[in-house]
Amino acid sequence: MLFSSFMDLVDATIVTVAAPAIARDMGAGDAQIQWTIAAYALALGAGLITGGRLGDQFGRKRLFMIGLVGFMVTSALCALAVTPGMLIGMRAAQGLTAGIMVPQVFGVIRASFAPAERAKAFGAYGAVQGLASVAGPLLGGLLVEADLFDLGWRTIFWINVPISILALVVGARVLPESRSASTARLDLVGALLAASGILFLLLPIIQTETWGWTAASYALLAAGIILLTIFLAYERSLAGRGGEPVFDPALLRIRAFAIGLSASVLFFGGIGSFFLTLSVYLQLGTGRTAWETGLVILPYALGSIITSGLGVALAAKAGRALLITGSLTIAASQLVLLAVIRDGSDPGFWLLALGLFIGGLGLGLAAPILVNVVLAGVPGRNAGAAGGVLSTVNQIGGSIGIAVLGTIFFTTVTGSRTEAPGPADYGHALSNVLIVTTVLYLVAGLVMLALPKAAAEHADR
Repeated sequence: MLFSSFMDLVDATIVTVAAPAIARDMGAGDAQIQWTIAAYALALGAGLITGGRLGDQFGRKRLFMIGLVGFMVTSALCALAVTPGMLIGMRAAQGLTAGIMVPQVFGVIRASFAPAERAKAFGAYGAVQGLASVAGPLLGGLLVEADLFDLGWRTIFWINVPISILALVVGARVLPESRSASTARLDLVGALLAASGILFLLLPIIQTETWGWTAASYALLAAGIILLTIFLAYERSLAGRGGEPVFDPALLRIRAFAIGLSASVLFFGGIGSFFLTLSVYLQLGTGRTAWETGLVILPYALGSIITSGLGVALAAKAGRALLITGSLTIAASQLVLLAVIRDGSDPGFWLLALGLFIGGLGLGLAAPILVNVVLAGVPGRNAGAAGGVLSTVNQIGGSIGIAVLGTIFFTTVTGSRTEAPGPADYGHALSNVLIVTTVLYLVAGLVMLALPKAAAEHADR
């Protein structure tokens, strides 16, 4: 199970470092690079709840193995992509298979371990998260620079194949089968409506540089809003008939959950887009290699590892305070980075490392406990559904962040220029992103202030 978790978490960051190499090799445009990253997160988010329900109904081991095979095959197809469009499509397919595979990790752990042992199992999962946060940028940079067998960036996908094979062999031998007693029907209509509505919203935003804002762009936005409205109405109707919707609108009447959902979207909406734009700035703006880019990002991961244990240990006593402190610390890190890159020159490793290390400290305080603190205010009977929705929305929020902030970055780089952009253009573009993310994390901290204090301070670790 940890093999699969490691691959999923690494895949969320490894492509970010390889993005400039992918763009050079395939002639991909800025929007296509955004889609390469956003498509995975969007498809993963769309599949999480449905994947979990499939495992509950048909067997978690079976669905895990199916998802793992799919992840291996789609990883190979990503490596074999010959056009940006094919790569984007395969990344979406890879995200869907991850959406089948990843939910089974938690289900199998809950079903296979006694409560006393379960804490250790989830602790091992947390350790793998920390390892993946360090390994992703470094592994991406190393594989791109090593150019094994002249494969370049394609090795970041090929590496999933032997890991998947090993996990399949071990999983077939040792994984127990388990399933839920619930026989609720899958809400495929709700899942499709939500995914389609969000896709229609993202399309015109990411394609702004290519399409501009035309009547078709506004029509797509309107279609997305209409589909999401229909989705909410359908989910409310399904819940009223006694079904199990992908998203029960009644959850929004729980104050802790509604506030926590808003804070979580803001919090995770800035992370993926920040690292994408930072990676492009470091490689195209300052001339660093992919490996050097991974080394620059490393202090962020190290800072996160340092504080994540502290955050988990103190969550039960000061959950809300930790979330607010973490969010404001990330905002402070964005301001530090903004100060050192504003003049367009390369600030050097140590100045960049300082800002990134501070950001990692903030991430470690808030990210590992955010879901538990938010769910602490949700009644036990709703906790499972609320947790699935929260995880899904975090992925979708990341996709929206990549769409919006990535578009701000790339349109600032190109602007109205006719010549190739220079270092100052990339510095100015990243500065704009940092201004937005600073505001984003300040607002997230303010929203977290509204979390019910009593519930947050009794979060179940």
